[in-house]
Amino acid sequence: MDLSIIGSGYVGLVTGACFADVGHNVICIDNDSRKVEALQAGKVPIYEPGLEEVIHRNVSAHRLRFSGSIKEGVDNSQIVFIAVPTPQQPNGDVDLSYIEKVAREIAGVLTSYRVIVDKSTVPVKTGEKVAESIKRYNRHGADFDVVSNPEFLREGCAVADLMKPDRIVIGAQNERAIDLMKKVYEPFMAPILVTDINSAELIKHAANSFLALKISYINAISAICEASGADVAKVADGIGMDRRIGRSFLHAGIGYGGSCFPKDIAAFITISEQLGVPFNLLKEVQRINASQKERFLKVIRETLWVLREKKIAVWGLTFKPDTDDIRSSVAIELVEDMLKQGAHVVAYDPKGMDKAREVKAISDARLVSSALEEIEGAEALVIATEWSEFANVDLAVVKEKMTTPIIFDGRNLFDPQTMAQLGFRYHSIGRASVAPR
Repeated sequence: MDLSIIGSGYVGLVTGACFADVGHNVICIDNDSRKVEALQAGKVPIYEPGLEEVIHRNVSAHRLRFSGSIKEGVDNSQIVFIAVPTPQQPNGDVDLSYIEKVAREIAGVLTSYRVIVDKSTVPVKTGEKVAESIKRYNRHGADFDVVSNPEFLREGCAVADLMKPDRIVIGAQNERAIDLMKKVYEPFMAPILVTDINSAELIKHAANSFLALKISYINAISAICEASGADVAKVADGIGMDRRIGRSFLHAGIGYGGSCFPKDIAAFITISEQLGVPFNLLKEVQRINASQKERFLKVIRETLWVLREKKIAVWGLTFKPDTDDIRSSVAIELVEDMLKQGAHVVAYDPKGMDKAREVKAISDARLVSSALEEIEGAEALVIATEWSEFANVDLAVVKEKMTTPIIFDGRNLFDPQTMAQLGFRYHSIGRASVAPR
């Protein structure tokens, strides 16, 4: 099929590349001319495992190309996907101006039947507004359908998630659009759930909110574990063995971040209040997430006493491993907080360094090119992102390089007793702190 994707960010670029990889002809469109030129030159602007190879393979096969023209995309596609940003506004609401602008532009060049698909994460009833906008600005009176098709991609494994999805959700009003959408996803051999548009839009927010709830739940349990001497990892194993609960997203840490969970939960809270059905449970999820970082910082302050003038190494700046995304990263927030307290922060991330250099709030931190380089002479090490590179490091070398071997592990990468035997003072999440033996 002939498809176009408007918006070449994390969602749009992965979606377009993977659609091409199963045989569709895809045009990825973006209004950033520099991004389009870079993609046309073979440069992929984001890091996502496997994505670069998929893009290059399908560009070479002439199934994938890039453009800055919405008209080109609409003219040459049966289905037009909208995958533009939906940033959070200060009041927690979602900024839908990018989607509205794209809807108007599509309407202006629409001359024959097309399916217009909301791929961006949007509040319920957005599909209705998109349809109204296209109808209002549709100069040629062309027929169209609007569909909601939420994405469920995890950064760091987005290519695998799209190629082998748990489910495909299609929110649509009539069979013509549904049949075309089913043809798009036929090569993926995944269960397809067909709903009305409003239900499809709610599914995305409900799913992300539930996953964030699981994270905040185990983080709340971690505080009880620390107070009682229990081990949160063993507690998570025990409850996760229950098939009704499952072990995924029960990993205690310093809180969730990224471009989705914080924004989507804030948006869902606002949406529910606008509908007259306040979702107070999600406010508690937010509160626990914020308090988890503060509890971690409190341990750092109490252990080091004074942070001013101390050299603190930080491993990890992205919000999670296997991505270069630092949006709403708790790691970045930790660096910012320690800088404000006068610490000399040295940081390293395997993939997020270029984007971290653009963050003004941490411009006083020294960013270095390797994990071992930054710990030379450090008085403490903070592990903020669970990259496998850090989990596999030679801890004997780490101890030798540090001035005082104190580790604050915000992602529970290591075993406390092993760390004590190696001579570290080791603090983690939801497990007893240990002193060197």
